[in-house]
Amino acid sequence: MSRRNEKLSLGAFLLFTGHHVAAWRSPQASDSQSLSDFVQFARIAEDAKFDAIFLADMVGVRVDRIEASSRKAHSGVYPFEPLTLLSALAAVTSRIGLVATVSTSFNEPFNVARQFASLDRLSGGRTGWNLVTSTESSAALNFNHDGLVPHAERYARAEEFADVVLGLWDSWDEDAFMRDRSSGRYFDPDKLHLLNHQGRHFKVRGPLNIPPSPQGRPVLVQAGSSGPGKELAARTAEAIFTAQQTLEDAVSFYADVKGRLPNYGRDPDELKILPGIFPVVADSESEAKEKFDELQSLILPQVGLDLLAGFLGAPEIVHADPNGPIPALKETEGGKSRQALLLELARREGLTVRDLYLRIAGARGHWQLVGTPTQIADQLEERFQNYGADGFNVMAPTLPGGLTDFVRLVVPELRRRDLFREEYEGTTLRDHLGLRRPQPARRPAAVAAE
Repeated sequence: MSRRNEKLSLGAFLLFTGHHVAAWRSPQASDSQSLSDFVQFARIAEDAKFDAIFLADMVGVRVDRIEASSRKAHSGVYPFEPLTLLSALAAVTSRIGLVATVSTSFNEPFNVARQFASLDRLSGGRTGWNLVTSTESSAALNFNHDGLVPHAERYARAEEFADVVLGLWDSWDEDAFMRDRSSGRYFDPDKLHLLNHQGRHFKVRGPLNIPPSPQGRPVLVQAGSSGPGKELAARTAEAIFTAQQTLEDAVSFYADVKGRLPNYGRDPDELKILPGIFPVVADSESEAKEKFDELQSLILPQVGLDLLAGFLGAPEIVHADPNGPIPALKETEGGKSRQALLLELARREGLTVRDLYLRIAGARGHWQLVGTPTQIADQLEERFQNYGADGFNVMAPTLPGGLTDFVRLVVPELRRRDLFREEYEGTTLRDHLGLRRPQPARRPAAVAAE
């Protein structure tokens, strides 16, 4: 099969200061603490015709290892809550998609449905919700829990949560709001549908008190890659943010997830797979390596160990011999897929503890690319053409410089190969991603239910 007539998608994952764990120490990185910084980042991505900008979130500060946390920008402290920030960015952008991470573990479906529906209308249909199940015990302690909620329980709640949100987004037919002054009727009650959901975790009548958006409803993005995560994505998601190290793993993951969609009456084209990439690019290979080595030199050992402990779900790693192999670990209740990925990476390449934390300090388990525009474009094209990805979420090592480098050097090379758009062809996030307008599951009209 060939994808020569297709274009890949590009997202810009905006993590303040940049994705490298030591980026904040680099003179090349912005402080990224003001709205004007994020306006600049968003406009760089929009001017380059990216599909979307993507914001992560955490709702807990890591104070259990406070000394190490105090030396990291990525300690759970964020300059802005993502939906608030995207509301501001919606006003200063016009075409780029706006994707925010909100956890199903510590929120209520009605609130999440309402907030994203509102942002979708404010932005003219450019919003996406990145559904995650929180993996940090520091967050759980802020929401009436004594520790991290077990993995299986988080996903059971997430599945029901997604069903409720999707149902609420389908509360109104597109033409429900007549606003007919002559008849005095504001909306047609026959086109209002109550959810009446009663489940294990939630009891929600509905309807959502926000009219439909220009793209029907926000795009549902999902970030889990464990077995339950893949099943949830196949059933509900329209884009999935994932991490694979090798072409073989990427192709296998792509086929696995896409192959699950027919089980839910869905076409494989209804889900876009968008792995994260961490690109360090320069005009020459030696210059790119020098830029990367400079960032690596800023990593403090205690920060590297703390980073590894968090991703492996193993606090004891901070006391491990940095020059020794990864010790035997229990299966985590946190990010299971990321733990498995990192342990397999260490096993496959014979990495020590220090080797592994240095390896993930930038990409944190995602695909790391260091080289020239041609070298990076070659690898992206190979993964795209071999059905290992539908596009990529660009995790710039520093902001704004790392994103600007990718836009200036790699994007023109992708366009030369006819792999990326020259101009936007639509106005909504669904348009950019090539996703069809959703067909809502119709429920009886509210008047019939009374």
